[in-house]
Amino acid sequence: MGLLRKNSIIHNAHRNITYRRIDFASREALTEVLADFRPTCVIHSAASGLQFPRPEWFELLRFNVDVSIALCEAAAAVPGCHFVYISTGLGYREQNRPLRESDPMDTLHPYGASKAAADLLVRSAAAEFDVPLTVLRPFSFTGVGDPSTRLFPSLLRAAVEKTPIDLSPGTQFRDHCATSDIAAGIIAAVFSSSSTAGTPRIFNLGSGKNISLRTLIEGVLEELGLEVHLNFGARSYARHEPMHLVADITHAQTDLGWHPKLNLAYSVWELAQAAHPSLKLRKPQQCLSTQPPRN
Repeated sequence: MGLLRKNSIIHNAHRNITYRRIDFASREALTEVLADFRPTCVIHSAASGLQFPRPEWFELLRFNVDVSIALCEAAAAVPGCHFVYISTGLGYREQNRPLRESDPMDTLHPYGASKAAADLLVRSAAAEFDVPLTVLRPFSFTGVGDPSTRLFPSLLRAAVEKTPIDLSPGTQFRDHCATSDIAAGIIAAVFSSSSTAGTPRIFNLGSGKNISLRTLIEGVLEELGLEVHLNFGARSYARHEPMHLVADITHAQTDLGWHPKLNLAYSVWELAQAAHPSLKLRKPQQCLSTQPPRN
């Protein structure tokens, strides 16, 4: 079963999935629907602040923190229910190297801070009430269904409109992978051995590739044969933007048997086919090397 906000859009609804639209601000509604359904697992991936314009700061905080705690509380009332919280790599304090799950969650980035706060509170609640908990921290990703204000959808739109796109200098290190790989990591966490009640498992999900954003963008565009005029340096770095945001994915590889499989350029190509079929792009290689990426 999927829980949707009132204004949510369902993409590719599956016949074996039922949806319930509820008011996430209502703790009573969340408790009632979980008590009704009695799930063995709750996956909480809803968040506010991923698209521009971002919501008002305190509204973002209220949704990302309060709803997460309310869902964890509702899951705690269902015996043996495994709670899977989708956090974010944006919550980490920068280390100038690939980030490990043991690194501190400490950031002033608005979205990252709200998710980091919920991450900490959910872990505390799980310890207090013996809730089996898995925390997943995805880094950047893209693919079919990616909202139009994020990086790669914006690049595709610029190509369609034949307009230049202003970017930061691109010297920051970023970790992008395919949406489908992140989804596979979530599924692997759900179907692997559940965490012991009160002792959370934590996994980073990302490509593990330690390269600059400019190199990443230029590589994807070259693979696709996509022509976009890139104005690197036309925009300054956003306030509180991390300069080194790359995942160490050793833990997920070892404990979940998970590693990225899909070429990022192929995921962007799939997005273009769905959102901008008029673009004539080269179809890139679909799969990455069979060897897991090295950090």
